[in-house]
Amino acid sequence: MKAHALTTPLDLIALDADDTLWHNEHLYLATHDKFKQLLRQYQPEAWIEPRLNAIEIRNLQHFGYGIKGFTLSMIETAIELSEGRVSGAEIQTIIEFGREMLRAPIELLAGAAETVAQLAASHKLMLITKGDLLDQESKIARSGLGDYFSLIEVVSEKDIDTYKRLITKHGIPPERFLMVGNSLKSDILPVLALGGQAVYIPYRTTWSHERVAEEDLDSTQYITISDIGQLPAILEN
Repeated sequence: MKAHALTTPLDLIALDADDTLWHNEHLYLATHDKFKQLLRQYQPEAWIEPRLNAIEIRNLQHFGYGIKGFTLSMIETAIELSEGRVSGAEIQTIIEFGREMLRAPIELLAGAAETVAQLAASHKLMLITKGDLLDQESKIARSGLGDYFSLIEVVSEKDIDTYKRLITKHGIPPERFLMVGNSLKSDILPVLALGGQAVYIPYRTTWSHERVAEEDLDSTQYITISDIGQLPAILEN
């Protein structure tokens, strides 16, 4: 169930970064395609992507989220699917895939810059993003949006414990905390479980690890909007 209005005044608005403020998932999808092309001499392409996804998810506990962990997972997948026959040159190509992703320019979502500037004029803003610290800091700096946020938190996971720690750290009552993001699993459900408020902005693609079952959404109340430019109107209402 989706609520149509915020229920209490807000002390803090937190926004997700990747695929909420700027495009990110398309880099992974493009690299998946290049990776499948590289390894098709060893295995059918239909086998490659499911195995890469499984290895990446298994490695999250070791490498965390982000491009560096993804690159290591590609290398492990290449070794496994080639039965150790992958060449040094091919491993180097995979490493370059990762470098290309890290060097990719930041492409803001339509309306993101204007909306963040407008919100910062009337509300205290926090940016909460998960992933590799160096990579996320670089993206924040290159986005040009960093100065609008009073608080920036780069975390290894976005779950109930993480949000509880953050709102306690900053002295925010849960009901006066709003999280805005594109992931039901990471941005919406944990905050609602703590008694906070949430606005969901679906992105055009969702990583399989971030998908949730319909039954997990039963009795949940959050606002859904189609783009970030609609957020100021929600807050005014």
